[in-house]
Amino acid sequence: MNDLSAFIAGLPKAELHLHIEGSLEPELMFALAKRNKIEIPFDSVEAVRAAYSFSRLQDFLDIYYAGADVLRTEQDFHDLADAYFARATADGVVHAEIFFDPQTHTDRGIPFQVVADGLLGAMREAEAKHGLTSKLILCFLRHLDEDAAFATLEAAEPWLDRIAGVGLDSSEVGHPPEKFARVFAAAGDMGLKRVAHAGEEGPPDYVWQALDLLRIDRLDHGNRSLEDPALVRRLVDEGMTLTVCPLSNLKLCVVDTMADHPLDRMLAEGLRATVNSDDPAYFGGYVADNYRAVAAARGLGKAELATLARNSFTGSFLDDAAKAAHLAHLDAFVATQ
Repeated sequence: MNDLSAFIAGLPKAELHLHIEGSLEPELMFALAKRNKIEIPFDSVEAVRAAYSFSRLQDFLDIYYAGADVLRTEQDFHDLADAYFARATADGVVHAEIFFDPQTHTDRGIPFQVVADGLLGAMREAEAKHGLTSKLILCFLRHLDEDAAFATLEAAEPWLDRIAGVGLDSSEVGHPPEKFARVFAAAGDMGLKRVAHAGEEGPPDYVWQALDLLRIDRLDHGNRSLEDPALVRRLVDEGMTLTVCPLSNLKLCVVDTMADHPLDRMLAEGLRATVNSDDPAYFGGYVADNYRAVAAARGLGKAELATLARNSFTGSFLDDAAKAAHLAHLDAFVATQ
């Protein structure tokens, strides 16, 4: 491990864009399929990995939803999250705000309680075992309609004291944020934070909609915001955090090569960019891998990497005291390097 790689591993950081279903490694998929006596369309771990050679978002989503079918019991969801938290801890993550897609599970007959209780149990254990705090964000699937999103929000009500916010994910093109304006307003009235995927495959207009119609507190992806100078100025002026996912952008052809990634440009423009892993089992790396990949390709040094980590705490949904404590820890680490 070289000096910069070791710095990245030790750098205290938060992860703000992680789909817990997207951390399902092929080995765990096979173990859960065996435990639950489920047939899967692959005869080996290697066959699953080969299927990950997709070139667009929809191809990824197809295998993502197929993989999620092995998740059936509260213990399955616990084990999925527990495996992620162990990897995140090894990567220097001390706080994570994780997405989950309840509709992926309730639509196949898995009760909301099974999903939520399994994840929440692993979250409590992660804090006890690793000192890693976490928050849970419920995502609506944008390829479904707003009525389905409202039904999901209603089903979540018994757990809303343990859910930090709502998000919007799945197929972006053709499903603009305006489609979900009313359910996001309802979530805001309930005191939930609001985030949304926008400007990944969708145009800058989707980011404007997320800001104006969904009234988001944080922007997931947001790469295509750079196409609109007025939008960039607004994001800078509002201090909006962008949860950028470099290896995901490469795998889904948002960028042609990592050398084309705009992360350093985002920082130069004054955007509050962060680095995250999105769906690490499918996209080739967890959060430290993302830091290393973009640092190598774009020549980022320790100062820029520390800024990205600092942004991850500033952009989190932690309270001010917790943010201040994490930032002090980060500054102390950087001072020793």
